[in-house]
Amino acid sequence: MNQRIAFIGLGAMGAAMAQQMVQAGLTVTGFDLRPEPMARLVACGGCSARGPDQAARGASVAVIMVHDAAQAEKVLFGHDGVAAAMDPGAVVWMASTITPDAARQFESQLAARGLLLLDGPVSGGLTGAQEGDLTVIAGASLAALAAADEAVRACASHVFHVGEVGTGSTVKMINQLLVASHLVLAAEAVALGVKAGVNAAQLVEVVMRSAGTSRMFEKRAPRMVSGDATPHSTVKTFLKDLNIALDAAQKLKFPTPMAAAAHQIFMMAAGCGYADETDTRVLRVYEQMGGVRVAVAGGEA
Repeated sequence: MNQRIAFIGLGAMGAAMAQQMVQAGLTVTGFDLRPEPMARLVACGGCSARGPDQAARGASVAVIMVHDAAQAEKVLFGHDGVAAAMDPGAVVWMASTITPDAARQFESQLAARGLLLLDGPVSGGLTGAQEGDLTVIAGASLAALAAADEAVRACASHVFHVGEVGTGSTVKMINQLLVASHLVLAAEAVALGVKAGVNAAQLVEVVMRSAGTSRMFEKRAPRMVSGDATPHSTVKTFLKDLNIALDAAQKLKFPTPMAAAAHQIFMMAAGCGYADETDTRVLRVYEQMGGVRVAVAGGEA
């Protein structure tokens, strides 16, 4: 079966996922506010649309990969929204990282139109998206999961069905708490090592082969040292993700001092003007506070 897919949000992650679906033989029609990513989708065999509603007409799956719940609500239920354009029985795959409450609210609104929701945020970063090696954290009915299966399998190597709608976003929230905290700690450790006189590249090599490593250290620390400023993700994205976790913890009256500290470092980076830049800019906070420069080989971390 060649599913027709609507893909809304062709940022770095979304564009890579949409391309994987095209390569898997699915018919993909994309929409983004910027013309450049739509042109790239067409160049690789997809189609472009003038709005979310046009992309969604006739689609059995609509993938939503936008920044936050406010944007998701607009593309779903706005004047040119996806929901009104889809036929009953179709499924919306919410791949964005949003709050569990927003996911449950969207499910209720979509159900009133006869549509299903897959609360399915993804993990694996830009590299995972480009290689079709993402992890999908699925909160959904079995019917929704089955309906979206072909699209999901085209860009993911691991799919975890963690429960009903809302649970996917909850597990992703916890994952992002860890990712953001590990990233900040990697910057702190590297900056401290350089301040103490250690060679940055050698420090990273040693830690990556020692007990202190983490997946985020391995992904981000070499980029910090080399000065690679390619935006795999942004400071503002991690601020949004940490806000979701901290708000949930506050409602549960649960202490999260480590995540709160990481949030403050990202806030400092945003305050320094790096909100829209690569998440490795958190290193600049430590460089400025510690009076140290990490990047080597003429790079700009």
